[in-house]
Amino acid sequence: MNLAVDVGETVSMGAAPLGERRVVGILGGSFEGSGLRGEVLSGADWQIVRRDGVVDLDARYGLREEAGGLVRVVSQGYRHGPDEILAALARGEDVDPAAYFFRTVMRFETGAPYLEWLNRTIAVATAERRPRQVLLTAYRLL
Repeated sequence: MNLAVDVGETVSMGAAPLGERRVVGILGGSFEGSGLRGEVLSGADWQIVRRDGVVDLDARYGLREEAGGLVRVVSQGYRHGPDEILAALARGEDVDPAAYFFRTVMRFETGAPYLEWLNRTIAVATAERRPRQVLLTAYRLL
């Protein structure tokens, strides 16, 4: 499944015991694949920038499938790379996704009967950070 997730500004919440706590609003977007298509609903990515520079990601948002089914998504993972690459991403520059690591594990929850298989699904995703968007390609683990 491919997801294009529209994101807002990164807001720093300051230093916390594990590192700098940040939140990025999830504003919308779209998804398609595995016989599904629809829109990304709002949510947020609660991040910790660890002392070793790794960004620990915890995104939670919704999906609305075109037939009306609603899905809760929890996507957790890491983004890291060379300091100059991460600085370029922070400035909103386009960066070759091969220059940094950005992966997540995704879990889903839904009450829609035709999507109930998602309740038993774990996916891994490769991701790319764009200035106002995150692009994910998710692969269902069998």
